Amino acid sequence: MKRVLVTGAAGFLGSHLCDRFIKEGCHVIGMDNLITGRIENIEHLFPLSNFEFYHHDVTKFIHIPGKLDYILHFASPASPIDYLKIPIQTLKVSSLGTHNCLGLARAKKSRILVASTSEIYGDPLVHPQNEDYWGNVNPIGPRGVYDEAKRFQEALTMAYHSYHQVETRIVRIFNTYGPRMRLNDGRALPAFIGQALRGEDITVFGDGSQTRSFCYVDDLVEGIYRLLHSDYAYPINIGNPEELSMLEFANEIVALTQTKQKIVFKDLPEDDPKQRQPDISRAKEILGWTPQVKRNEGLAITYSYFKSLSKEELNLKEHKDFKKFTS
Repeated sequence: MKRVLVTGAAGFLGSHLCDRFIKEGCHVIGMDNLITGRIENIEHLFPLSNFEFYHHDVTKFIHIPGKLDYILHFASPASPIDYLKIPIQTLKVSSLGTHNCLGLARAKKSRILVASTSEIYGDPLVHPQNEDYWGNVNPIGPRGVYDEAKRFQEALTMAYHSYHQVETRIVRIFNTYGPRMRLNDGRALPAFIGQALRGEDITVFGDGSQTRSFCYVDDLVEGIYRLLHSDYAYPINIGNPEELSMLEFANEIVALTQTKQKIVFKDLPEDDPKQRQPDISRAKEILGWTPQVKRNEGLAITYSYFKSLSKEELNLKEHKDFKKFTS
């Protein structure tokens, strides 16, 4: 039985990865400090003999007894609300946390896959974005704590690959959605649906012409799984190349939720990317991967999940553990 460590296991993506590797017959060790993760995302796994959970911060020394075949490093705040409220922790998890995970991979002779992001491209001057583009990032802007943390993470990962011959994989994740997203995390899809369910106006930033490309979580997990088991050590984009404007997307959410609220416009946040669309040629060629779930199908599943949340969760403005991590 393969043993797999998933950091950030109680988060949106981490919890789905735990499910996938359990399904594949692996022994999964989930690790999370629960700063943005929700224990509810993985509590269905607790009765299983091939799942264990460590409540631990990866920026501290990591000790896992026994062998480890794979490490998937997904511990990081991933939304603007999160990383603007906890900027130091965001920088630490992708630097110190990644260093600890890479050191563990070296000691255990494990293969490690680290979660990078389309945000390493910044506000891109190349469209669509391919893996050879170096990006256009403001290192001292408000988003720099996340963007530069992930860029450093990639550099550190490649250094361990080149210098220590650690088997590394890097996935650059574009906008992803699905069940277990937090309504209060500041990203467009949960924000729009949350506003609709609370009876609030739908907020679009700028004039709504900025674009995004949304990938359903099952498709993303499949791409990550294939990348982990490939022989490719360099970054690969995983995302859905179907691009649409935020105003178009807001109107899709209005139609989906049949809300009576109107769309209102607010100023565009500083350094907000104007375009975001992955070039997935490399994923197609190397992994044989393309997204399969149509957006209308994925949105319907995601909306059903959000509708099932309690009134308390719908009206929650801040993650319960933020205050204890902001000092």
